[in-house]
Amino acid sequence: MNTKIHPKTLHCYQKKDIETIFEKIGETSKSKLLYQLPTGAGKTVVFSEIARRFIDQYGKTAVVLTHRKELCRQTSAVLKSFGVKNCMINSTSGNFKAGCDCYVAMVETLRNRIKSKKIKPQVVGLVIIDEAHHNSFRKLLGSFKNAVVIGVTATPFSSDISKPMKQHYDTLITGESIAVLIKEGFLAKPKSFVYEVELNTLKTGIHGDYTVSSSNELYSSSSMQELLLEAYRENALGKKTLIFNNGIATSQEVFETFTQAGIPIRHLDNKTPDDRRKEILKWFKKTKDAVLTSVSILTTGFDEPTLEHIILNRATTSITLYHQMVGRGSRRLPSKKTFGITDLGNNIQRFGAWDAPVDWQFVFEKPDVFAKHLQYHASGNSGVQSHGMSGELRAKFPKTLEMTFDIEASYQEAIDMDKKPKTVIQESIRQQAKMCMDNADALSEAIALAQGLQPEIQWRVKQYVKCLDNASRNYKEWLLKDYQDRLEGLIVKLFAKIKSRAEIM
Repeated sequence: MNTKIHPKTLHCYQKKDIETIFEKIGETSKSKLLYQLPTGAGKTVVFSEIARRFIDQYGKTAVVLTHRKELCRQTSAVLKSFGVKNCMINSTSGNFKAGCDCYVAMVETLRNRIKSKKIKPQVVGLVIIDEAHHNSFRKLLGSFKNAVVIGVTATPFSSDISKPMKQHYDTLITGESIAVLIKEGFLAKPKSFVYEVELNTLKTGIHGDYTVSSSNELYSSSSMQELLLEAYRENALGKKTLIFNNGIATSQEVFETFTQAGIPIRHLDNKTPDDRRKEILKWFKKTKDAVLTSVSILTTGFDEPTLEHIILNRATTSITLYHQMVGRGSRRLPSKKTFGITDLGNNIQRFGAWDAPVDWQFVFEKPDVFAKHLQYHASGNSGVQSHGMSGELRAKFPKTLEMTFDIEASYQEAIDMDKKPKTVIQESIRQQAKMCMDNADALSEAIALAQGLQPEIQWRVKQYVKCLDNASRNYKEWLLKDYQDRLEGLIVKLFAKIKSRAEIM
């Protein structure tokens, strides 16, 4: 960008947020602020103006931290367009030097320079952290003891729940909501196409999101490839489309499927060489009906306003990733007032519509409560029978229409209605006792059916203990035995009642 952007070209909502931020900075010299603004609403533009104004007003050095090389280059260009003279610090260039007002750096690079004492952090007056929900930034915050710190993100929810953002920031400032920005013509309006997908085979990894291996296995299957192609033809045919996948193997399979179908497509992942990547993105920009299938590389820092359709060919438990992926299609143009979302991972069901209101202040203040809410929905979307009830067991209960019992949903309902958690187990036992009674003519048969339910009981107890969060292994083992004893005891009691009624009659 060579054209200098004048502050007057900022949108009204951006100006309002900047004024709020400077009011907070004026209250204390060591402000630690977190600023939330939706993807596509111009976060980089806002913090570039903040940097310009801070340097002019306080005459101090500013540092902008990013987590990727591409973001460093893009940020430097936007800062320059605001008239902010800036220098990039990377593995091959730059320390602090005379004549430079602002520095743009990746976290690890700057951390190494500080450790080697090539850079003096005490001279920095402002630190801006882009994509602040990433935890890598916390390593550096203690180094800038004299600086105002401003974290910027679309989703003020830490990628690691054990390290909540409120540990590092005192105040959250929220910008306009997605819904308002759509209504006022700043963002394109989404139109969603939802396909409910069975996610039973997906497994979660140590970071809480679905593993690449289990995602590849599911989404590379012929049935899911057929569904993807069908969904594309129904919703996005002829439109510039970006497909998000969780694994390289899946994305390559998508490339083959679409190529065989005669659809113009390219594949891009984080191992694609830079020159090849530039070539692919150039092709995507100029090709009207281009399809780009990608993995973990275009969720941040990618801006192609002509993009018309997003396909989520994956499931995620990360609300941040969900907002980033969908937000790629939200850029508004005079010729583009809407964009499409095809969801093949139950993500909209899990998180709600992209433009639905979110109480980010609550998320910031109560991240643990919000995390439990997300975990509940993530596991709930995998289906009640995700443990795989055998056909042999199902055949023993021909008179029972519904054998499943959603422990997690019942637990959430109990909490919402101020009931004791143990009522969930009581309801589960009653349901299974009725199943045994309905499918047996004698007490011995009903007891045998109850004993045959052991795999199902183990599954339910496991889900219940997971809901409790801190239950011990001893408690789980005790609960398994107690559950079985109470189930058989209830069946004996119910049969006794039936027998006494029969004798009276």
